[in-house]
Amino acid sequence: MRKRDKRDEGQSELGGPLAGRVAIVGFPNVGKSTLVNRLTGSRSAVVHETSGVTRDRKELLCDWNGQNFLLIDTGGVDLGDSSPLTRAIAEQARAAISEADVVVFLVDATLGVTAGDEEVAEILRTARKPVLLAANKIDDPSQDIRALDFHRLGLGDPLPISALHGLGSGDLLDRMVELLPGETAPIAGAEAIRVAILGRPNVGKSSLLNALLGQERVIVSDLPGTTRDSIDTRLIRGEQEFLLIDTAGLRRKRKHRQGIEYYSELRALEAAERADVALVLIDSEEGLVEQDLNVADVARKAQCATLVVLAKWDISRFVADEMRPEIQRRVRQRPTVRAVSAKTGRGVGRLLDDIEELFARYNGRVTTGELNRFLGDLTEARQAPARDRRRLKMLYGAQVQVRPPRFRIHVNDSTLVTRDYGYWVENELRERFKLEGVPVTIDFIGR
Repeated sequence: MRKRDKRDEGQSELGGPLAGRVAIVGFPNVGKSTLVNRLTGSRSAVVHETSGVTRDRKELLCDWNGQNFLLIDTGGVDLGDSSPLTRAIAEQARAAISEADVVVFLVDATLGVTAGDEEVAEILRTARKPVLLAANKIDDPSQDIRALDFHRLGLGDPLPISALHGLGSGDLLDRMVELLPGETAPIAGAEAIRVAILGRPNVGKSSLLNALLGQERVIVSDLPGTTRDSIDTRLIRGEQEFLLIDTAGLRRKRKHRQGIEYYSELRALEAAERADVALVLIDSEEGLVEQDLNVADVARKAQCATLVVLAKWDISRFVADEMRPEIQRRVRQRPTVRAVSAKTGRGVGRLLDDIEELFARYNGRVTTGELNRFLGDLTEARQAPARDRRRLKMLYGAQVQVRPPRFRIHVNDSTLVTRDYGYWVENELRERFKLEGVPVTIDFIGR
């Protein structure tokens, strides 16, 4: 199966115009991500009983009665908390409100009107956007009366809903569609190059995404684990479209992770599965460590073309030329290595060129004639393995798949192909046809 067929829940291949954007905002832990998952029919947003799980704004496709639109999940807005991270989450929510055509203000009906709700209501009144007030956690229709208390927020009639059980969700969707403008910017199309940004915690993934976009799209913090969801962002450069996917940091011993960390890393792995190209970030201040190799292996197993990025180059104590040979020796796909600094912008502009070139090779095809001439050269370059007076003969071959490339080589006896010889053929193939960083699969078929 081609990589293009692997899609994350909640994503779309429409590539066409949308009816609009709907932002869901509210105080922390009122059920925003649960509502997003309910309305999109997915599990794309990380949900946990811990307050403050969602931090960046995450966009997911939703459709209702033939109308397609984007739902924007946001972090909880708590203006009473002055910590830098909480302030950054609030700014992300404000940005979502600014971009949205309609805003759903979600409140917790079991708590009544809180000071935090009043603060969010004041932000929405000044935003001058259509607002739908939804009173959540009303799991029994007999408790609808609890929603009435929220009239005093001055944002219209509250809709009683249960994000967990789905009560009232259809009425809410009807109201959303009524208020949408009808047509806005398109989402990422099928021809977009999907790029997953992978790495250990705190290696600079979010900083790199912001540098590529030229704006503060995601929260950047010195605290490891700031990013918890996979955040998709569309980027257009010239005639080429990119879908950049920021991910949570991948840690060692993932099987021991629990709760939020488990679900965050699961989203990162899913992001790699649906990507064409993986940027594997290495903290150049620390140099190559074992976990960096594990991250590169995640990209390889997901069949992503791989580009290694030495991040934080402005403060590195290493020389790039010294690190490249070790990285290419220890990473099986022998990827290209680039040094960048998201802070100063050094090398960032070139990365998109590298991604386009790598994707072209990932999506390219070797002609049958070229491949068979190559197999003839291999026979002369190294003696094939033998057993019981039978020597391996490579008869002919052809490329049978692209994205990623897969080759089928017919041999006289497939049991004669040793592991070392197979790796040697793979490496020679990669060098001959400039497939550095590209996952290559070779099937040796016995006659």
